[in-house]
Amino acid sequence: MLQKQVQGSSIEPPSSQPVTTSRARDSDRALHATLAPLTGGLSPTALLLSYADWWSHLFWSPARRLELAHDALGRASRLTEAALFPAAPWSLIAPQPQDRRFSAPEWRQAPFNLMAQSFLLAEEWWHGATTGNRGVSRQNEKIVEFATRQMLDVFAPSNFAATNPEVIQQTLATAGRNVSAGLHNWWEDLLHTVSNEVEPNADFQVGRDVAVTPGKVVYSNDLIELIQYAPATSEVRPEPILIVPAWIMKYYILDLSPHNSLVKYLTEQGFTVFMVSWRNPTAKERDVSLDDYRRLGVMAALDTVGAIVPGQRVHAAGYCLGGTLLSIAAAAMSRDGDDRLKSITLFAAQTDFTEAGELTLFINESQVAFLEDVMWKRGVLDTTQMAGAFQILRSNDLVWSRMVREYLMGERSTSNDLMAWNADATRMPYRMHSEYLRKLFLNNDLAEGRYIVEGKAIALSDIHTPIFVVGTVRDHVAPWRSTYKIHLLADAEITFCLTGGGHNAGIVSPPSPTARGYQVMVKEADGPYVGPDVWLAEAPHAEGSWWTEWVHWLAARSGDAALPPRMGLPDANPAALPDAPGDYVLQR
Repeated sequence: MLQKQVQGSSIEPPSSQPVTTSRARDSDRALHATLAPLTGGLSPTALLLSYADWWSHLFWSPARRLELAHDALGRASRLTEAALFPAAPWSLIAPQPQDRRFSAPEWRQAPFNLMAQSFLLAEEWWHGATTGNRGVSRQNEKIVEFATRQMLDVFAPSNFAATNPEVIQQTLATAGRNVSAGLHNWWEDLLHTVSNEVEPNADFQVGRDVAVTPGKVVYSNDLIELIQYAPATSEVRPEPILIVPAWIMKYYILDLSPHNSLVKYLTEQGFTVFMVSWRNPTAKERDVSLDDYRRLGVMAALDTVGAIVPGQRVHAAGYCLGGTLLSIAAAAMSRDGDDRLKSITLFAAQTDFTEAGELTLFINESQVAFLEDVMWKRGVLDTTQMAGAFQILRSNDLVWSRMVREYLMGERSTSNDLMAWNADATRMPYRMHSEYLRKLFLNNDLAEGRYIVEGKAIALSDIHTPIFVVGTVRDHVAPWRSTYKIHLLADAEITFCLTGGGHNAGIVSPPSPTARGYQVMVKEADGPYVGPDVWLAEAPHAEGSWWTEWVHWLAARSGDAALPPRMGLPDANPAALPDAPGDYVLQR
């Protein structure tokens, strides 16, 4: 059983504190866990310290304060002039291209255009006030700027019925029916929140509408089910593909509907594909470690693939956190002389966490300790906390615009397969997530050669296997410049591919007339390093989907096609194997 395996692990508990805690410490941790829903999971101490750092430096900079006051007066004067002598729309300030709150033509009309410009001027002023102050630590400055922006977004004129011309127009056009529909939507969501239940999406059911590529569950343990997909061609490449998704998500992000399933596409291109499907942990799995995920996940899957397709090296691919775990496993394998990997592919996966985007705002000692206390009480980081952390990073798109559309306009969002998958959230074990935050995000042990596997440190520089890395332009989870740092760490041939879209939509990008296009360039194992900005200027552009580029890359590193391998282990009856998608993906 997994519990026995965990108890026998040599990995130390996630914190350096004693395992046996005092009653006082337990009481404090319980208090912190109780506070978490009121603070959105953010450490109040971390916020207070950040604002204290910013305000104290601003207090002792009178010239800077005078400069900000002068700027505020200038903005007020220009706004007053625009109100008295109306000019062309957006004459004072225009929304950023990514800001869609004021994109409707109604916002070009008075007085709504002036309201929007007033808000944008204030937003710009506060950005200037919270950044560029000498002496404030970089981390605290980012926290203050981010938190202030979140507070300002609450008061955007687009969020209120009386100051949103689109809502006013909708109310007049529907004779107020949008108001009653919005109240119904709000009440329905409130009941779901209070009951803490998540209803499965009726339009996209796992195994019926999504995750439908034919396959069998060929292996399972207490942490994973391993799916082997049925061949779609009469002959296949001899080297199998093993995909390791992140356990922060359900695996079928890579096997959505038939038209955008990466798994289906790979089988149609003549590859044998295996997929790891992670268990959705409960409080019983609170002590599962990050190394358990390596041993019972990546290594157990590799052992099974090797038994089904003997004598063949494996093309291993990892997505997001699954790619980080694959990098850890690959470094340990290289250190120990295990050469079973033919190639490594990383989809939006980080190995160096010093520039991990806005997620790093929530990663400091105070925040990690606070989050550990929340998980300590529950045993897991639950789905609402996970969803909330990602929503706050894109609050305009994922929170406020949704509230305006559903509660003020009275419209329900039309669901799609990607949205249905995104709502099918997972939990994370206390010990694993604590180790992940401390060892990778907080201490950056993997990139700096301090990460321990089986009692010895590993180094990514031991990896000499060819690597294909995919970054996405608008990734808020794993910024592409962060994923690009693999060039500095691995001593291997690296093919870096940059595609449009974000962390999810950029990866789920099938060949189609509307594919985003991509840039790609190869660095030989002994080639000179090229910085990300130079790479961006020099890497050739290509039309279409990066999927085709990856398949060509895999094919160039694969043998001649042959008959497909059997389904399942040698002693298994293929007809008796459970059908994909298996049971673990259905756990809620």
